[in-house]
Amino acid sequence: MIRGLTDVPTDALRTLVRLVYKDEIGTPLDITQITRTGLQYCATDLLATLRTLDKPAVLAVLTVTLAEREATARRAVPARRPVTPAEDAP
Repeated sequence: MIRGLTDVPTDALRTLVRLVYKDEIGTPLDITQITRTGLQYCATDLLATLRTLDKPAVLAVLTVTLAEREATARRAVPARRPVTPAEDAP
């Protein structure tokens, strides 16, 4: 089953975006680079998804993934705060 980046923590994705953007990690990604940056705990998922991509493609995939997660988190937050009994009284 393909999991994509689902199991990769958001902080790890943000770190990878920063590293790729600043050319502190090259593309295509490999296990040595990922391990060097401390992201080895999610290397399997990162490499399965991003291994063959160049820099613009890696940044695009990571940006879209992070945007999706943020949009989902915003939808999960209630739009209105609950009314307290004191506010409800006439």
